[in-house]
Amino acid sequence: MTLFDTFRRYLDEEIPVALATRLTGEHVGAKLLVRLDGSAEGDLGDAGLTERVRIEARDLLRAGTTETRAYDMPGGLTEVFIESFPVPPRLLIVGATGAAGPLATFGQALGYRVIIVDARAAFADPARYPDADRVLKGWPQDVLPGLRLDESTYVVLLSHDPKFDEPTLDEVLPSPVPYIGAIGSRKTQRERFERLRAKGYSEEQLSRIYGPVGLDLGGRSAEETALAILAEITAVRYGAEGGFMRRRLAG
Repeated sequence: MTLFDTFRRYLDEEIPVALATRLTGEHVGAKLLVRLDGSAEGDLGDAGLTERVRIEARDLLRAGTTETRAYDMPGGLTEVFIESFPVPPRLLIVGATGAAGPLATFGQALGYRVIIVDARAAFADPARYPDADRVLKGWPQDVLPGLRLDESTYVVLLSHDPKFDEPTLDEVLPSPVPYIGAIGSRKTQRERFERLRAKGYSEEQLSRIYGPVGLDLGGRSAEETALAILAEITAVRYGAEGGFMRRRLAG
């Protein structure tokens, strides 16, 4: 398999990858593929240059940035074009309840690949969710191991039911997903956390759960709840607090 074949496979399978191409010097056109974990394939014609580009390409891929970088080599400056191909973010919704529909619609509009999971046949009906990319019927412990739970996946639990919630949390808490939102009142959250502590989860792990879920927008409808959840996901994704812009400007 050629490097180009590997690159096409990564794109087809939605595996994030950076492609570095040497623009100047004796080995012009040499290429290097770099994945999020820093593993690399290919060669830029110089071991030192390849290692420097591998590290920087990994960081650019994590940021979703494309740049031309210049490196001081014995023969002069060498330019390398590093192009990032991050995967579309995924929104994984467990529990096809009232807010799942508008959350799928809003998520799709913002460029997320939306996946809805529910074990109940009456709820896991693709016709109910035309904006979801996939609607999967099954219990979380059966379905989630077959899905990618990585840095590009944002998880929302909407079920209000420990039979759905706890198997989901067992799958996603050990994973690197950046957001785990769980719907429910403060009482529900307290009881959920007590059960998780009894199972041996640490406070650090529990701190990854956003619950009650969503920013405090004051809304009540399913659409308003979905908006609050996606607003919180957006804030987490970009490292923001989610406050009023005018307060930031006033400060």
